[in-house]
Amino acid sequence: MINPLSEPEPTYLILLALYQGPLHGYGIIKAIENVSRGIYVIAPGTFYDVIKNIQKKGWIKTIEIEPGSRRKITCRITDDEKEVLLVEYNKYINLINMSKIILNEIEK
Repeated sequence: MINPLSEPEPTYLILLALYQGPLHGYGIIKAIENVSRGIYVIAPGTFYDVIKNIQKKGWIKTIEIEPGSRRKITCRITDDEKEVLLVEYNKYINLINMSKIILNEIEK
């Protein structure tokens, strides 16, 4: 089995999971796992490090903290970051299109 060169950027995946609406931490992890059909799984330690980093940058906002022994923090993506995410998405699409051109030329 061929292993991928690297994992996609966890920051991108988290922001992508939040694009359609607010989620709490576990909801974000499960959304990424479900949409990718289990291909991409972000470990909780990695997840919370990334969440802290993107909160500091102002890319997501905490909108609710549920009290209790296991506090659920619900986050949402900011409007500005939605625009940045679309720019990043288009970069990925351009890379894929370029790859298709090059790979099709190699297969000839």
